[in-house]
Amino acid sequence: MATTTALPLPRTPAAPATGPTAPSPLRHLGPNWYATVMGTAILATAGAALPYHSAVLRAALVCVWALASFLLLVLLCARAAHWRRHRDQARAHLLDPAVAPFYGCLAMAVLAVGGSTTAVGQDVIGPHAALAVAAVLWTVGSVLAVLAALVVPYLMVARHRIEGPGSASPVWLLPVVAPMVSAALGPQLIPHLPQGQARTGLLLACYALFGLSLLATLLLLPLVFARLLVHGPLPLALTPTLFLVLGPLGQSTTAVNQLADVAPGAVGATYAHGFQALAVVYGVPVLGFALLWLLLAAALVVRAARAGMPFAMTWWGLTFPVGTCVTGAAGLARHTGLEALGWLATGLFVLLVAAWAVTAARTVRGLLSGALLAAPR
Repeated sequence: MATTTALPLPRTPAAPATGPTAPSPLRHLGPNWYATVMGTAILATAGAALPYHSAVLRAALVCVWALASFLLLVLLCARAAHWRRHRDQARAHLLDPAVAPFYGCLAMAVLAVGGSTTAVGQDVIGPHAALAVAAVLWTVGSVLAVLAALVVPYLMVARHRIEGPGSASPVWLLPVVAPMVSAALGPQLIPHLPQGQARTGLLLACYALFGLSLLATLLLLPLVFARLLVHGPLPLALTPTLFLVLGPLGQSTTAVNQLADVAPGAVGATYAHGFQALAVVYGVPVLGFALLWLLLAAALVVRAARAGMPFAMTWWGLTFPVGTCVTGAAGLARHTGLEALGWLATGLFVLLVAAWAVTAARTVRGLLSGALLAAPR
């Protein structure tokens, strides 16, 4: 959350090693753990985007933002130690087609925390500090996103050995959707730039990131759907990754709506009106397809659960993608004035909270037992 025959990360937790020769728990800490940051940070951003507000909800969102920020710091330190102490394993992750796509999660985790800092973190650290933190994290995250979108596909072509069309997986979307997250969060910074070249440049750069991610996603989605039609459902532990398809759909809808909000101060009236029209003309059909995929993925997850789907880190795929649909629906509600879209965003947010609560609880349990950091079986 890529071959379907050897998947070291999305696994059933194994029993932890014991005794004096037990390996370091950091050895098997993969880049997929950044999904915990993404899934937590989007909770704050999505809640802040809802058309309905309350003081209690706002306080809860601030707590979630603080937790996401803490998780990001811990994981950055842990992953740095992983690279320093277990470089052989880190290099093996890059050369494994089942693991390498998760490097897109690093960029999205950094971007997600930056976005939630602007959305709710300013209540704690103040608007100026929040803007500074968001600007740094957006810049770093955007660089990492472009690198992930370039390096991981290169490795898949030049170094990985993909075992036929049946190996296609929604995980492949992770590195190419990262620039879309950058495109959706860049508009937070545009109003704070000087009018003229700076605002226009960043606006168009965000649209370029939007196009980069969208076209790459359109290349990969047919492979994923064809794999399902020809080879049947994914393995049980991988079934939650079907929700990853919602990521580029919801995030692109969010991006066009966010960019439309800031376009009038960055480009001329003609283009600004065009971007505002694009937000609805593009967003509504894509959100419709996202809802269709949500129902399909949910049905397959229920089927897998009835067949004994074990807990794995892939369950975090049930969080961030749904959160992007919340922000996308909220953006469309804002631009169309349609109350039904506001209620849709609220319903999706309730689903997001439930998925996060269950997944976070199971993750804590796996950490306390040591199972999630044990060597894959």
